[in-house]
Amino acid sequence: MSYRTLKLGLLAAAVVAVPMLMDSVKAQESVFIPLATYRTGPFSVNGAIYANGFTDYMNMINARDGGVEGVKVVTEECEFGYKTDRGVECYERMRAKGAIAYSPMSTGVTYKVIPKARVDKVVIYSMGYGMSAAADGRWFPYTFNFPTTYWSQASAFIRYIAEQEGGFDKLKGKKVGLLYLESGYGREPIPVFKTLGEKYGYEFQSYSVPFKEGQKQQAQWRKIVEWKPDWMFMWGWGVMNRTAIQRASEFGFPVNRFIGVWWSGADADTAPLGAVAKGYRAGTFHAVGAGFQAHKDILQYVYGKGGGTDKKTVGQVLYNRGMLNALILTEALRDAIKKFGPGKITGEELRWGMENLNMTEERLAKLGLPGFMQPIKVSCKDHEGNGPVMIQEWDGSKWTIVKRGVEPMRDIVRPIIEATAVKEAEKLGFKMRADCQ
Repeated sequence: MSYRTLKLGLLAAAVVAVPMLMDSVKAQESVFIPLATYRTGPFSVNGAIYANGFTDYMNMINARDGGVEGVKVVTEECEFGYKTDRGVECYERMRAKGAIAYSPMSTGVTYKVIPKARVDKVVIYSMGYGMSAAADGRWFPYTFNFPTTYWSQASAFIRYIAEQEGGFDKLKGKKVGLLYLESGYGREPIPVFKTLGEKYGYEFQSYSVPFKEGQKQQAQWRKIVEWKPDWMFMWGWGVMNRTAIQRASEFGFPVNRFIGVWWSGADADTAPLGAVAKGYRAGTFHAVGAGFQAHKDILQYVYGKGGGTDKKTVGQVLYNRGMLNALILTEALRDAIKKFGPGKITGEELRWGMENLNMTEERLAKLGLPGFMQPIKVSCKDHEGNGPVMIQEWDGSKWTIVKRGVEPMRDIVRPIIEATAVKEAEKLGFKMRADCQ
């Protein structure tokens, strides 16, 4: 064989090999999915545990499976101390690094980044928080708040206490109160509670807790016990939750008639109180404890390899919630990869994955999490998915699920979501999507 023939042969082989190599590199592209965190600041005790679950799950997926369908997930925590301006700065910084999704971990930050994300084509996943009206995907294509919005959760709470009382007709004449953190987040469920009060005949009162009074609350609870409510709900966060449960006990309000939003039902809220908090309940949308195969895999593939965030938090309420946040994003990513290929997935393609996500019992079982959450199906129009609410109860030493499948009042809440979505979209200058009717 002549040198010229050999050279031409090698060149031809290289021409064939280069596309193959490029396809191989393309197939191994990573995706960047960061998380806004607050391991510092007034709510750090809650924020750190949530971040642990998110980060550990992402690392487990990479270590155990080599990523999602062969695509590595690069993640990064962006510390914002639960300050809205810094949370928005985190969004901008992560977007500049190529983020295709962002979990704001704050209702205030969510409101601020919604208009940015639509332009940037970045998925905003505000799991069970944020703007309830954004559940209408026709107007808010890049924002998702499934498995349930605050408004739907509020309606599920009313359904739950109606069951406890013996029927909706038994709510007439009852007094139902709300203790809430003075913020957009805390005020979010008030319209729904008022609307349902008019429908079912219960009297409604709300009591705000400014952040600086979170560790006090004597004034609020003095007014509450004077009013003598039959049921109290709480939309709190951080030390406000523990203080509220303590004050309820001190002022003689029965703790077993006090129910918190799912951000008011963490181990940090009740463990320090022990038996004092026994009977206190809270909403949730996932199971408790570390008894699932996915937890075992985290311990084996992450902690067993010298990694991990904080082993003692594995299985805690907020740890599991952080895990679920990561699970939803990676499963939507999986669906997007299967449709669009294993190249570099864009935010627009991930949005498709989120809008077509169908988390069945069978799928959860394959992930090592059977029964971890209620099945959920999302659509382009419905970014909430209308997931049923679970109720968990503190038994004096741990949380247990005492009720599954409390259905939101979709016939009442969905029209409110759609009407409010139009108003919020008008404020932002959004047009209705033509591809989702």
